[in-house]
Amino acid sequence: MSEQLRARIYEVLDSLVLVDPHTHINALNPAAETLADILGYHYYTELAHSAGMPKSRIEEEGISPKEKVGRLVEYLPLLENTIQSSWLVEMSQKFFGFPGETVTPANWESLYDSALIKMREPDWADQVLKQSRISAVFLTNEFDDPLEGFDTRKYIPCLRTDDLVFHLGQPSVRTRLEKSTGVTVHDATTLRTAIGALFDRFTSRGARACAISLPPDFSPTKVSDAAAGAAIAEVFRHGAAASEAQRRDLGHFVFWTLTEFCAEHELPFDLMIGVNRGVYAAGVYQGRDLYDSRVSLIQYRELFNAFPQVKFPISVLASVTNQELVSYSWIFPNVLCNGHWWYSNTPTYIEHDVAARLEAVPRTKQIGYYSDMYKLEFALPKFAMYKRILAKILAQRFVIDRGWTEEQAIDLGRQVLRGNVDDVFGPF
Repeated sequence: MSEQLRARIYEVLDSLVLVDPHTHINALNPAAETLADILGYHYYTELAHSAGMPKSRIEEEGISPKEKVGRLVEYLPLLENTIQSSWLVEMSQKFFGFPGETVTPANWESLYDSALIKMREPDWADQVLKQSRISAVFLTNEFDDPLEGFDTRKYIPCLRTDDLVFHLGQPSVRTRLEKSTGVTVHDATTLRTAIGALFDRFTSRGARACAISLPPDFSPTKVSDAAAGAAIAEVFRHGAAASEAQRRDLGHFVFWTLTEFCAEHELPFDLMIGVNRGVYAAGVYQGRDLYDSRVSLIQYRELFNAFPQVKFPISVLASVTNQELVSYSWIFPNVLCNGHWWYSNTPTYIEHDVAARLEAVPRTKQIGYYSDMYKLEFALPKFAMYKRILAKILAQRFVIDRGWTEEQAIDLGRQVLRGNVDDVFGPF
């Protein structure tokens, strides 16, 4: 009964056409060109490195894509227990007709060649989206990205603001800001004008959100124009050598100003909270950052109270922070649970976290999942993983344990997977 119920619920959820609300897709090159674009994803390189593969063999300059894949495949048998290995096998089976259950040194070359044939088809990206039942994906755009040359209804701009908040002291970032806005920043007023120009440009091109990744010690507060002006003068003059207090004031002023423009333009502000950069200095590319349990959402209380009109879809880096996110979303009308980010994006953590959210947070305040993908092929196995877990929870905890009808449970699943994405970011 339970297995059949789960299968029926999954079948309905899997038929939905979804919008992916957070990715790192390059809209001008959205799909993989070779299997190296898939196995080169940081999950595989960092796992292989962790299992003993020398960094020099992973990142050696000049090696061909096929050579890189061949090297990584040597370590795949050590990773076959991981969910990332399951993603690789599932996408290989669905997209490339791979007949095996594992990718091994004995069968990878035929997979590589068959994948290459498919990836060279001129409409490959559209094929992947259709088969994945994804109608649109959100991008992660630097503030000076051109936003031209692609369909913004399919590839939706999102203003990523990390450089503005944390690196404005670098002359190169200021030069980029001036070139993209035509504003030379020298005080609080001109900085606010430049940020406003960015929002005007992004919203004119269909942007639906602003986003930022935040370290565990960030505690945003409102900074006066006078204090911001002093910080701008100090940081622009001395860069990284400026005092910590001045650098903090500048970052807080920029962040607060970004939130003010989110309020003005009615954009959600996605906060991805708790990443500690460069913990493993010798790690592979994108495999150096970890979560830090010293983070607390109490650090954002002033922000949440000051901007009740701004929706804050929040991602936390680890499942251990999920209960706090659930409680804040329980209390604050403007705080929403968003996806399962990075180290919490494995089935055990997802099942625990989804169950807690569904049982404690209003159903309108949950963005079920996003892929965080760099290439379109990852949407299918990642969303399938989430939908299987969601179907299991809906079947067991809602239909069997609480006596909901099957249709009630499916309706909740639809809302979490698609309806809330439309309501918060859309409509689409």
